[in-house]
Amino acid sequence: MKRKSLSFYFRIYCKILAQDLKSKMSYRADFIISTIGMIFTDISGFISFWIMFRNFPSIDGWNYYEILFLYGFSLISLTPVQCFFDNNWSLRQNVYSGDFIKYCFRPINLFFYYQSEVFDIKGLGQLAFGIGTLIYAWIKLGLGCSAFMIIKLIIFLLTASLIMIALQNAAAATCFWIQNSFYVLDLVYRFRDYAKYPVTIFSPVFRFIFTFLMPIAFIAYYPSLVILRPDQIPVLSWLSPVIGVLFFFISYKIWMYGATRYSGTGS
Repeated sequence: MKRKSLSFYFRIYCKILAQDLKSKMSYRADFIISTIGMIFTDISGFISFWIMFRNFPSIDGWNYYEILFLYGFSLISLTPVQCFFDNNWSLRQNVYSGDFIKYCFRPINLFFYYQSEVFDIKGLGQLAFGIGTLIYAWIKLGLGCSAFMIIKLIIFLLTASLIMIALQNAAAATCFWIQNSFYVLDLVYRFRDYAKYPVTIFSPVFRFIFTFLMPIAFIAYYPSLVILRPDQIPVLSWLSPVIGVLFFFISYKIWMYGATRYSGTGS
């Protein structure tokens, strides 16, 4: 198959996205209710932090606004996986029903085609809430603002996003080999909630797991240190962009390995 250019995929994605949005907006009540539900979920998380810090002025040396910064950072970095890779949740059903076979005969990248089919628009509500929370914490912490800091923030947000996308891709791809793979995907989804906290508050065992086995510490904790504590940046924080790209590439290969060997239900 002839390799397609990025501009080709961009044009294709815009067309698919337009059709998907047009379809979703025909059910406006569903869209509005689900978006409000997503925002209330984020607000409940915000209230939990507020209640907790009314009783504890800090947690392991992290004050309320620093934790809030992590919370906002994690919401923003989780938005791409929510918006652009939500179709991973349907992969298991498509594989077991045999519907996935239709994706295998398109003359474009299989991973791109499958993921581009769905855009979860309610993730934009999460993005807006995350940006508001991050800016509020940023101002309260008196971090200052410069072009260099904004560039660093954008780079580390993007690479942090790749970690969660990679975890979801790899977990979803297990359906090519495991029948009850939903539990793997659900486990990864639930673990991402721990990304909102400093990894130092966990026991050494979980620090190791969250850093090297299921690297959710790279979704907010390690990247945020570059902004929050520029005088105490560990090596792992600087390695975050490399780790993000590496994990995404590996997850893509795993996903494609399973997809390209899919041959239908056999019935």
